[in-house]
Amino acid sequence: MDKDTEILQLTAEIVALNEELSQKTKLLEDKKKKFLTSSDISRFSRQMILPEVGAEGQKKLKASSVLIIGVGGLGCPSSMYLTSAGVGTIGLVDYDIVEVNNLHRQLLHAQNNCGMKKVISGKLSLKHLNEDVRIITHDVQLDANNSVEIIDKYDVILDASDNLVTRYIINDTCVKMGKPLVSGSAIQFDGQLAVYNYKGSVCFRCLHPKPQPPETVGNCSSAGVIGPVPGVIGVLQAMEAIKIIIDHPNVLFNNLLIYDGGDCDFKRIKLGNGKREGCICTKSSEKILINMDYEEFCGSKANDKIKILNLLEDSERISVKELKKLVSENTPLLVIDVRKNNEYEMCHLPFSINIQLEDLNTDLFSSRLIEKINTCYKKAPNLVAICRRGNDSQKAVIELKKNTALLSKVNCIKDVIGGLQEWSKKIDTNFPVY
Repeated sequence: MDKDTEILQLTAEIVALNEELSQKTKLLEDKKKKFLTSSDISRFSRQMILPEVGAEGQKKLKASSVLIIGVGGLGCPSSMYLTSAGVGTIGLVDYDIVEVNNLHRQLLHAQNNCGMKKVISGKLSLKHLNEDVRIITHDVQLDANNSVEIIDKYDVILDASDNLVTRYIINDTCVKMGKPLVSGSAIQFDGQLAVYNYKGSVCFRCLHPKPQPPETVGNCSSAGVIGPVPGVIGVLQAMEAIKIIIDHPNVLFNNLLIYDGGDCDFKRIKLGNGKREGCICTKSSEKILINMDYEEFCGSKANDKIKILNLLEDSERISVKELKKLVSENTPLLVIDVRKNNEYEMCHLPFSINIQLEDLNTDLFSSRLIEKINTCYKKAPNLVAICRRGNDSQKAVIELKKNTALLSKVNCIKDVIGGLQEWSKKIDTNFPVY
């Protein structure tokens, strides 16, 4: 036998041995999941005492697997409670990194983990809670190409995502694969919770056959959120997942739970009498294809990142460096910050005034603006609109140019490219970014 043939034969034997070892390891792990150790009984005794859980329920939890899509405001509390409850395998899907603005609500991530991948930060924290739980990380953005492969490996799916595109992908894949889906959402002081595709229940598409217009769908980045709201909804997602696993009789399916954190009020709404006729969930699995262009369908991107608008000509815009030059040269200048009043109070440029975008062309603010120009400026000033990122300021320029009385009082009307975030990046690094 020549050397090359011998190497090939040895390589084949190693591969076969590794496969055999892998199968034996899996069998051993599966066998362990069927039995409760003395440590398990001590650790989970408080929930095992409940007749609804008991030893059999705890065995089911230990043998189960839950996939959490999104390791953010919802995914953090849900993963913590599922890990602590003794779910055998937890999968984490997220492509993002930990940022400082996550920390007020995403309590799985430590301050020192800023810049770390969320799935890695999450795994480290969850292992500290329960080292016996298997944590599988999927450092990817879930899409139509990988959703079937990932979701197929788990028993229960938690939608803790932050955008409409991903919600439709998760729903369609769960329907195709026959997986129960626990869906949560949170924004400002409000939260929602529903269980889809469970025991013949409705799915997300039954309620939303067509997506909402992108401009009507807010997210935490633009609309804000009070930290405990995703905490409440995330914990409830974990609760429903546990109930599904132990086959509790009162799982929240065919119902929508609405939480108003401002009024501390819960409402439960019945979701009709069954599946919507013609919905994807009424089709057989082989007829459900996860191959549509979901971003085109939703008219938005599969993430919560802010889309940068381009509404103006280059001649209608200035850079932050040009703005700084105008200020330093004492050029007649009126800078209007068009953010919400509360955002202006958080931080603003000292030479700016605050008029909210929606108030710009009201008679009251229009007359005050013209009066200010007449009173404070000997020469027609440059009017410059600024906002957080340079999107609303472009809308402001368009609105301001509709005011013919104002046009005759100013030299030009422009906006600042990149807004206050660009100012912080290139002019004053101490200026807050939020």
